[in-house]
Amino acid sequence: MRKILIIGAGKSSSYLIKYLLEKSDTENLHITVGDLNVENASSLTKQHPNSNVIPLDIFDAEARTTAVKTADIVVSMLPARFHIEVAKDCIAHNKNMVTASYVSTEMQELNEQVTSKSLVFMNEIGVDPGIDHMSAMKVIDSIRDKGGKMILFESFTGGLVAPESDNNLWNYKFTWNPRNVVVAGQGGAAKFLQEGQYKYIPYNRLFRRTEFLDVEGYGRFEAYANRDSLKYQSVYGFEDIKTLYRGTMRRVGFSRAWNVFVQLGMTDDSYIIEDSENMSYRDFVNSFLAYSPTDSVELKFRHALKIDQDDIIWDKFMELDLFNPNKPVELKRATPAQILQKILMDSWTLNPDDKDMIVMYHKFGYELNGKKHQIDSTMVALGEDQTYTAMSKTVGLPVAIATLAILNGKITTPGVQIPITKEVYDPILKELAVNGIVFNEKETTYLGYNPLHL
Repeated sequence: MRKILIIGAGKSSSYLIKYLLEKSDTENLHITVGDLNVENASSLTKQHPNSNVIPLDIFDAEARTTAVKTADIVVSMLPARFHIEVAKDCIAHNKNMVTASYVSTEMQELNEQVTSKSLVFMNEIGVDPGIDHMSAMKVIDSIRDKGGKMILFESFTGGLVAPESDNNLWNYKFTWNPRNVVVAGQGGAAKFLQEGQYKYIPYNRLFRRTEFLDVEGYGRFEAYANRDSLKYQSVYGFEDIKTLYRGTMRRVGFSRAWNVFVQLGMTDDSYIIEDSENMSYRDFVNSFLAYSPTDSVELKFRHALKIDQDDIIWDKFMELDLFNPNKPVELKRATPAQILQKILMDSWTLNPDDKDMIVMYHKFGYELNGKKHQIDSTMVALGEDQTYTAMSKTVGLPVAIATLAILNGKITTPGVQIPITKEVYDPILKELAVNGIVFNEKETTYLGYNPLHL
């Protein structure tokens, strides 16, 4: 049997494992899942006869190397910073590799070795990045094939809670790594192109520079800028494009409220809160506010952030139980971001029967025969429950389909790469459509730039 090694059985692995096991008989596959949490991994393989679970510590070089050596292809579902050691093992033992993560500098530096060994290292093959690349390049290539010139590209993705499970005032629940949500947007200004001008939004202004998007059947959303939209300018062949903007979608009102945490400093992950294990939630909030011998924490909070008592934004903070003196933080030597994450997980963790939702929205502006045109493309995917989420589906399925395509010799171009060629995106998008991940594209009036960006 052909052997696939999956390293990591976290939130995004359920559909990946399910898909490959369903194909295992017809494709002659054996799936090995390596994870520190053997019990969780076993719950996903369900003792399928074509699978086994092994305890695997990514820092145990001998165990990791042994697992890689016995596989025909390796899928790394680890946090991005851990891919590189797996990648080096794959090069040493001539194994193809698939990840859903952004291509890091360290990964890109392996390209020459990977290419020289005729190996395929497919990265950014999840949802965002991943499905966004493939669905965008399909339309972009079709525009170019008929002689059109791209002048605008905007792309937005959101991991949200489905309408039927949307029961909090933030209209949000965690569908992937909560830490990534808490620290999103940090590490430098957001950069993008708008009507030929370079634009920058510093972190302290990021969540107040939003735009509205309407998705048929699902209502209105807002979007804030991703950190670096410019990194794909050359990758997509957009050297002459006027507008290039990538963003993250939330329900309207989320960003304004989230900005309060940013302004107070609660999303900071760079220093330790003293005596954090003995704090209550109320103590944590109070530690960011000025001392007053008379004013309550709630009053100081509202005054500092200029929030009226009848403002809906105030109800959102009350709903999180931020000011409870009886809820302990219980985290030793914790950063503000770690404490905030714990508080939010109380309210924003998916319940067993909750459904999540992935929403994607592309705007393509182009010139053809002297006229300007626009295509809007949208995709909505809904999860089944807490385990088989839309996030897991839209990350895991393209990873699984790409893995099988490489194993079957349908994707052969070697090197460290992302899915932007027709060889890659065409068969994967067709298979995704069979599995209910479908884009609705429509021609619309060209609107040009959004003045909210300026």
